[in-house]
Amino acid sequence: MAPRPRKRFGQHWLRSEKVLAEIIKAAKLQPSDRVLEIGPGTGILTRRLLAESQAVVAVELDRDLCKKLVKSFGSRENFLLLQGDILNLDLDTQLTDFPAFQKPNKVVANIPYNITGPILEKVLGKIAQPVTPAYDLIVLLIQQEVAERICADPSSKTFGALSVRVQYIAEPELICNVPAKAFYPPPKVDSAVVRLSPRNFPIPAANPKQLEKLVKVGFANKRKMLRNNLKGLTDSEILSQLLEQLEINPQVRAENLSVRDWVNLSNKLKI
Repeated sequence: MAPRPRKRFGQHWLRSEKVLAEIIKAAKLQPSDRVLEIGPGTGILTRRLLAESQAVVAVELDRDLCKKLVKSFGSRENFLLLQGDILNLDLDTQLTDFPAFQKPNKVVANIPYNITGPILEKVLGKIAQPVTPAYDLIVLLIQQEVAERICADPSSKTFGALSVRVQYIAEPELICNVPAKAFYPPPKVDSAVVRLSPRNFPIPAANPKQLEKLVKVGFANKRKMLRNNLKGLTDSEILSQLLEQLEINPQVRAENLSVRDWVNLSNKLKI
């Protein structure tokens, strides 16, 4: 019998075999893969990961769940459980004494929705400091609204700072939507599976820290024109001239610029 989900940990047990199959398929698992699973919970996904990969490092915060996971998988040679908060865990240090589990190359997880942003930063990094070495693939089950923002196209309602930050570091793909009824208890929102393929952006930013700052300030107020949001960083007239040089409408709003536009603007701008 599955343990009772705890609200304070944002626990919702996935129970759909169809969704589990989609996650495994999206991960493109190979026998040589070493997988990091964040929040294994009852182990329903863990069991499938163990069957198709060389090693699984599972990080679980809930001590009671850890006991159950040890009972279920403790005898498996390719399973390593770390009890703790993934956001505060230095994975490289934790794995020093476990050579077979070092340097996981993929992340596959059904993560707590209340810490989605920090987990994305943990596994991807920031524009100015991407995770190095990058994971080969990251497959996450997350809130549908966040998934849509990550995968959004420029000029769409959902395109924002998160879209730019993630798409600069990785190629995102929306794999499938997941209804609330696929979980117990059902969350109040629908979910989605996303696959992120970390890569170097085709035209890199000359100054990644500046790009990061530009995106943050540029999206501070989505209702304003970009030049008004950025007027604290640079002269409005200079910005208008730069936008024209880049063949971008000076009346543009932040969400109308593609990731490449943001990079080009950052590379031209002196702030």
